Amino acid sequence: MLFPFNSAPPAGFMWFIFFWVFVLLFAMSVGGYFMFRKFFKVLPKEDGKSKLDWQNHYVEASRHLWTDESKAFLDMLVEPVPSAFRDIAKHSIAAKIGEVALSENAAAVTRDHCIRGYILATPRRDYRSLISFLNKKKIDYTPYKHMLQ
Repeated sequence: MLFPFNSAPPAGFMWFIFFWVFVLLFAMSVGGYFMFRKFFKVLPKEDGKSKLDWQNHYVEASRHLWTDESKAFLDMLVEPVPSAFRDIAKHSIAAKIGEVALSENAAAVTRDHCIRGYILATPRRDYRSLISFLNKKKIDYTPYKHMLQ
């Protein structure tokens, strides 16, 4: 028996319980936040399709436009994303690249489409790391600087 019923638990044990209560509440809050964000992506917009529906549409509609070179370039672009989130990021970036290529009625996805789609798919708060990654990989982004403003 940890402690008898007729005496109070030790103070150290109580602090241990309080510590774990806060750790578990924090972990559940973080997990709930990300689940809530995912839930918002699934909600239909005014046109009846959700953000995920549109991503899937653009990926499927542009599948025939992707070359081996553009696929390899996309793989290189998603390298800085942590491996746990890389597939999701790759899908959303590929959808934006496909949208750019389809809007131009392109015959194939080019490096230009990849860079523009990558910039458009990246949140504004991550532009600094995007620029440093492009510089590190020696990718010329000067024609797209207006998109990074």
